[in-house]
Amino acid sequence: MTGDPSFLEHASRLKASGVVFDPWFDGAPRFRAEPMLIGASQWQQLKQAAEHVAACHEGVAQLCLRDPTILDELGLTPYQKAMWASSAPLWHGIARADVFLTPDGMAVCELNSDTPTGEPEAVVSSALAAATRPACVDPNAEMQQRFVWLVEAMRRAIPEKSELRSVGIVYPTELTEDLGMITLYHKWLVDAGYRVTLGSPFNLQEKGPTEVMLWDAPCDVIVRHYKTDWWGERESVWKDEDEYPDKAPLEGALGILVRAAIDGRVAVINPFGSVVTQNKRAMAVMWEHKDRLPEQVQEAIERYVPRTARLETLATEELALQREQWVLKSDYGCEGDQVVIGRDCTDAEWKQTLDKTAGQRWVAQRRFDAPGDEAGVVVNYGVYLVAGEACGLLCRAQAGATDPAAVVIPALVEGA
Repeated sequence: MTGDPSFLEHASRLKASGVVFDPWFDGAPRFRAEPMLIGASQWQQLKQAAEHVAACHEGVAQLCLRDPTILDELGLTPYQKAMWASSAPLWHGIARADVFLTPDGMAVCELNSDTPTGEPEAVVSSALAAATRPACVDPNAEMQQRFVWLVEAMRRAIPEKSELRSVGIVYPTELTEDLGMITLYHKWLVDAGYRVTLGSPFNLQEKGPTEVMLWDAPCDVIVRHYKTDWWGERESVWKDEDEYPDKAPLEGALGILVRAAIDGRVAVINPFGSVVTQNKRAMAVMWEHKDRLPEQVQEAIERYVPRTARLETLATEELALQREQWVLKSDYGCEGDQVVIGRDCTDAEWKQTLDKTAGQRWVAQRRFDAPGDEAGVVVNYGVYLVAGEACGLLCRAQAGATDPAAVVIPALVEGA
């Protein structure tokens, strides 16, 4: 743990928020106190890129609705198809688009539309920075209001209207890394007058007025922070990896929420339809079926989404020869997990990776160059969207693929 007095003071302020529990990662600071100032024009461009890429994913969702064979191109399992069917074409509530600045413009490497994270880090760090720079605008100042609006709007859209105003937050209670986010959502919702209950999928019951209860609390809204690929069949993305010990789908818990969603008794946020848009193969579908999408979506794909292809559609020999031009990503990997950057591999490592990738689980995405500092550190601009509208920003700096060790930089907008 760092002994830098200036950072220790900043760490104390972060922890005092009650939603940032650990300002360090493996003993190193994971926050920077000094803010990064973004011009109003650049902030508008970042928001535009994120919103346009969300529209691209909406295009894929609508295509899947018209042509269900696309679900097989995505490699969805039977239970994942059931999740999609329970809410199709709904998929979006809150998401985070990861945007990078390149010499050729902005590139969005992925849209985290299932269980996006980082909200506490974004909200707290920018608020602390804004307190010392009143002339600047905090890009996260309205995120709470937008999130609460989302919950209320989706609750009011339930056909079988309920006045419970009771929210269950379902998350993997055995994991601790997202407790800050769960705490933040809990606070926001309680402040808005909701009754909030926390639990895991195993605490869901089929009782009460909506027939969905978390523990003993009937719910008309479920905020789902449990990944779609964890609800269904769990299959390894590597040929040489052992099977998951808990590979069976969560059939009972999933059935409770799917039936309630289909019957219009409960609002699920994010909808289970995000099983399609969270799948990185959706970006390959964008490119492979581009001519079937609206013209404005086609333009956004070409402008913002790096060329992406399902791995099995590319010749292994071509990939081997063009190693430095590609990045491999598994369908549901996140935060740098199951991301292989060809430029960072030897020829032997690259070949070994290609040999052991499993079935219809991977994409190859064209590498883009995002200029960094002398150490190769690049900024990932994570733009949050609620109901398709950008309303927040998480900036993280790191060399290589962004992972939990990335340093959070407070972001402020000047000249707005």
